[in-house]
Amino acid sequence: MEIKSRLLKQLDKDIAASTSPVPAACLKARRAILLARHGALNEAREQLTVLHQLAFQHPHPEVGAWLHLAEGLMSYYTDFGSSAQEKIQRALSISRSIGQSEVESLAHAWLTQLAYVRHDLPVVLSHAAECLRVAAPEHRVARGRVHMVLGVCWQYAGQLDQALPWYQRSRAYAAADGDDATISALMYNMAVMRTAQVRWKALSSTAALAPELLLGVDSVKHYDAAVGAAVLAELTPLLRAQILAIQGDFQQARALYEEHLPLAISRGLARLGSSLLSDLAWCRLNCDETEVALQQAREAEVELDPLCDVDDRAATHTRLAQIFAAVGETAAAAHHQERAAAEWAEFARQQSEWGAALAASGLKADPLRR
Repeated sequence: MEIKSRLLKQLDKDIAASTSPVPAACLKARRAILLARHGALNEAREQLTVLHQLAFQHPHPEVGAWLHLAEGLMSYYTDFGSSAQEKIQRALSISRSIGQSEVESLAHAWLTQLAYVRHDLPVVLSHAAECLRVAAPEHRVARGRVHMVLGVCWQYAGQLDQALPWYQRSRAYAAADGDDATISALMYNMAVMRTAQVRWKALSSTAALAPELLLGVDSVKHYDAAVGAAVLAELTPLLRAQILAIQGDFQQARALYEEHLPLAISRGLARLGSSLLSDLAWCRLNCDETEVALQQAREAEVELDPLCDVDDRAATHTRLAQIFAAVGETAAAAHHQERAAAEWAEFARQQSEWGAALAASGLKADPLRR
């Protein structure tokens, strides 16, 4: 897929105009990072291999900082696992020691995102504050990323009105740079949060069908196709499957889960496994595949990790309660209903706690410039 990015074109121009090897190598590392953020992992790896060879022959701390950051993001986009943390932390340490504020701000921005994935709010707020302190106005990629993550945090806390200024500023930073990868990520994360909120309500039997959700997911798909972004290729269909399950289109939801869920789990998203497996089991049950649905439901029980996000635990128990009730296994249904009620109560407490902590942090979205 051809990448159509104004930021990539600008980097190519800057690399061609560079007359010094160290700045040129740093620009090439930035280019490799952008390729990874677009999902062009093979091309990014080829470029990083060449840069590592050059750095081995002519070591330089600034180049090293950029390479550690690039390797961290390669790890993140390869399997969404935890190995990215150590590499990005190393980039942060080197950049601090040499006063390289752009790498430092980017490292803080990505450590903010990794902390959100772990739902470690104190660490989110710490890295976000440092990013906003260190990043210069022209460090728009770092500022755009951290604004997006804080917007997601506010929306997770159930306060969309507080999230919107952060989202708006993130989009403005990305648009100023022609950073299509950030715009794609922003569109995806906003769609994820909107879907999650409707799903939370649907599982407690209070939601409308929200037909506009599919339009949001389709917008991500069409935008990615237009700009050459492939990093969310297996995640967007799973989001669509969740929406279809909410709306009662169980045949289509089941097909999407069957096609895309195994790859997503293999790429490091096992923490979502129990929630989505229970959703797939619910779809199978509603497609008259009762025996397979029960097998899938019991697999979801086994995969339910007590350390996964509380809303995913609550969703899993709710779906399992529905499945077991439908097939007459009343004791199992009652057990999961009780666990679901406890997890939903814990989720409401967590939302309140997040909202209070975000407000107390004093962090404010950068003002939009007209």
